Amino acid sequence: MNAPLLDACALRYDYPDGTPALRGVDLRLTRGEAVAVVGANGAGKSTLLMLLAGLLTPAAGQLQLDGPPPAGRDAGRNPLLGRVGYVFQDADDQLFMPTVREDVAFGPLNQGLPPDQVRARVDQALQAVGALHLIDRAPYHLSGGEKRIVAIAGVLAMHPDLLVLDEPTAGLDPAARRRLIGLLQGFTPTRVVATHDLDLVLDLCERVVVLHEGRIAADGPARTLLRDADLLQRCRLEAPLRWQGTGTTD
Repeated sequence: MNAPLLDACALRYDYPDGTPALRGVDLRLTRGEAVAVVGANGAGKSTLLMLLAGLLTPAAGQLQLDGPPPAGRDAGRNPLLGRVGYVFQDADDQLFMPTVREDVAFGPLNQGLPPDQVRARVDQALQAVGALHLIDRAPYHLSGGEKRIVAIAGVLAMHPDLLVLDEPTAGLDPAARRRLIGLLQGFTPTRVVATHDLDLVLDLCERVVVLHEGRIAADGPARTLLRDADLLQRCRLEAPLRWQGTGTTD
């Protein structure tokens, strides 16, 4: 069994108006696994991902990453920042520099790396996602699929232990979706994907966490839980498209 990477214990988060978004979530992630977080709109998927990435602070509960806490000049810094990379659902929320090169370099520069290491990380990250040819392009001139892979490159350049992606296939055409899935299959960091795309889950994730009204309704093998008609109905989900009307779940 892979070593633990992150433990979340009794996480709770409330919206500003007091409405509960998460109502006590326990979750353990291990190194190298790919985990899908699924649920109906409002189930708490995006909130959970932002808590895992350190972008939100839980109202209660704890998050613990494997490894020593920040020390020296980084003491007191949120230990999730820099070790967890978050890819937004809308790449336009993530890309803001004049060129792709500068966008991908932004994270490593803020990690305090010297210029030669930053250049190397930019080239490596763009090469990893097959986008090195875009390095001098302006992000606003890119297609939706190109923006998505450049946003992922910007996160990979920081060498995160955990890669968190919110609806990564949303708005992509079929060809761009297939390319992105193939890309994500080849990554070695632990991946957590929040998605409504249950066919993506089958292609990428062996494990699925089903959220319902801010709580975990089920956590287990994807191909087992996505066959559970009662669970899917209770959590307002439908079976993967490839299984609908076929009489098979293979």
